[in-house]
Amino acid sequence: MTKMDNETSQLVAFNIISFSGMARAFVHEAMDAMREGDFELAATKMQEAEDQLVEAHKSQTDLLHQFANGVEIEIQIIMVHAQDHLMTTMTLKEVAEELKPIYQKLHGC
Repeated sequence: MTKMDNETSQLVAFNIISFSGMARAFVHEAMDAMREGDFELAATKMQEAEDQLVEAHKSQTDLLHQFANGVEIEIQIIMVHAQDHLMTTMTLKEVAEELKPIYQKLHGC
């Protein structure tokens, strides 16, 4: 069984953190736009968030494929943090999607 070196594992974790962090920022920008009634901007920001989440998910999926193919991956705290960051961002995006119709009603859309 081959083992993923720590540097590679950390790079994957930082990729996940970076992409999900950008996604989180875009979701917050989208919610700000919704509050202001700018639903076109909100849609753009939500799409930008989705694009970033796709990239984060690609890093995660690649890691899972390597594990499934027998590569031993030592789980470090940075990887736990990366996974937590990704999942909370995905949840925040879902919440923003749920808030959209409420903001639209408030703005008479």
